[in-house]
Amino acid sequence: MKHRPFSRRKGNIVALTAVLMIVMIAFVAMSVDIGYLYTARNELQRTADAAAIAAAWELVDKNGQAGSNNASNLSTNASSKAIQFAALNKVCNQVPALGEGDVTVGYMANPSNPSDTLVATPSGMLPNAVYVRVQRTSAVNGEIPLFFARALGVDTKSMKAEATAALVSGFIGFTAPSDGSNLEILPFALDADTWNGLSAQGSDVYRYDPETKTVSAGGDGIKEVNLFPQGTGSPGNRGTVDIGGSNNSTADIARQILYGITPADLAYTGGSLQFGSNGELHLNGDTGISAGVKDELASIIGKPRLIPIFTNVVGPGNNADYTISKFVGVRIVGVRLTGSLSDKYVMIQPCNVISKGGIYQQGATGSQYIYSPVWLVR
Repeated sequence: MKHRPFSRRKGNIVALTAVLMIVMIAFVAMSVDIGYLYTARNELQRTADAAAIAAAWELVDKNGQAGSNNASNLSTNASSKAIQFAALNKVCNQVPALGEGDVTVGYMANPSNPSDTLVATPSGMLPNAVYVRVQRTSAVNGEIPLFFARALGVDTKSMKAEATAALVSGFIGFTAPSDGSNLEILPFALDADTWNGLSAQGSDVYRYDPETKTVSAGGDGIKEVNLFPQGTGSPGNRGTVDIGGSNNSTADIARQILYGITPADLAYTGGSLQFGSNGELHLNGDTGISAGVKDELASIIGKPRLIPIFTNVVGPGNNADYTISKFVGVRIVGVRLTGSLSDKYVMIQPCNVISKGGIYQQGATGSQYIYSPVWLVR
């Protein structure tokens, strides 16, 4: 039997080893490029998400005059914010710019549905959503450079990421937030006539500073009204409402002023404060705003809160039944609950409020100046 020379076998092994080494190096090289592209993809998505969320927050001015926003200004501010935040995030060590069509500010009828269409803001509506696309393409920012794939004739890779963020307004009530936090609703109701007449009849003697978040004397263009009852002749007209157990004590009211309505409070109303099919919600009345909570009210001056608006009240004091038709966003700007009746006041002015726990319904009119937090739709 003849045997193959050892030198020949050794040569074959060396050749095979060389081939295997080349294949292994190719796989390692491919893995490096794939890992790099994976990182690039994550950085693109992170940038798109951050820019969309930041831009969507610009669709509500938390420090500005409630109701003063217009679609054009909101769109401009949101687009600028998207560009700013995209530039704060690097993609493969390069700051990405946003090109034409990379930012769309518009309206989604139902942002809770991820497949809902983002359209140009309809007439009479304000934008509520922002779409952002971040690209590394030949047209915008340049394609992602590769390393070892160049040996195969592939020098770069085109990639992009998209994100849409939104918020909503228009609620038919509130339920306990899913994170277990409280609802920042004050247990004091204001009549609809006073609220609706605020722009014509309200005063303007307080100034809110959005930088310091403090209130001082002097007008700021936002009218105020007095939440404290002024002896209108209708017993129970304007005053405390029970959100929780009936006949809330002063201690309960003080707690709700400082910390909001708890899930335990909401348990007394079935777990939510929600308008019925007739657009009404009924709350039991209490004895009214007392000097016993003046310190608590003074401690939240300048902070955003929600209050209920009522259209009708029947019965006096603890027996009063309030017909609530709306919740609105306000801030307290002045408190005085000592002295004669005419000298007492709890002055409030409208302000935009971000609130968790809102029960959204498209076209609902049960809230004003109240917005959900921003979230990523897709």
